[in-house]
Amino acid sequence: MSIFYEELDFRPTPIGDLMLRRRRMPQFGDTDIYEVKLAEDFLMTSLFHEAESQLAIKGLAALDRGDLDVVVGGLGLGYTAVEALKDARVASLVVVDFLEAVIGWHQSELVPLGKTLNDDLRCSLRQADFFALMRNAPEKQLDAILLDIDHTPTNVLHQSNTHFYTEEGLAEMAQHLKPDGVFAMWADGAPEDFFAERLGLVFAETKAHTIEFNNPITGGTSVGAVYVAAGRR
Repeated sequence: MSIFYEELDFRPTPIGDLMLRRRRMPQFGDTDIYEVKLAEDFLMTSLFHEAESQLAIKGLAALDRGDLDVVVGGLGLGYTAVEALKDARVASLVVVDFLEAVIGWHQSELVPLGKTLNDDLRCSLRQADFFALMRNAPEKQLDAILLDIDHTPTNVLHQSNTHFYTEEGLAEMAQHLKPDGVFAMWADGAPEDFFAERLGLVFAETKAHTIEFNNPITGGTSVGAVYVAAGRR
């Protein structure tokens, strides 16, 4: 183990080898940087997470009421979930992740935001296949679903996820929302017109936000997309 690099967890999963690592880079001083890889995919870093935070901010901003029941698809390093919990209107937050190990990182507080999630009684973590849940009949209707799992609708972590991004899959997901509920989703890169148009086939109102953020690795800016859709047809 290098003083600048530590592998905190490594294990095989049904969708590839999963790694959690912590490292330091000279240009960031004593800051611990947490990173997650799945197989050959670099999933996330604690160095920049503005897009994940904006997913919760912009998704919940589309609702004008309180006592919100919210589901987050994808736990990761916890930034979307923690941002959602900053909204006092959220009454319950269920975070669904397919990978048991990711949930374990937070429950054992191996990652920095684990304690925040564990200490908030509104929050619960559920190990399950988010996409399978969306294909099933709703357990309850929700005010908001916030999704951050795949890179984009066409660049997915597993091919079984592709059905979700079809009109049929989005319509199945919409049944889990109250009639005026909100679906919001993060994707890498700039918004794509075809997906915004597809959301419009299922929801009455749609908007695609471009999120620009500083990327300290490249020294420039990077771009993410947050799609927000409200009022299922």
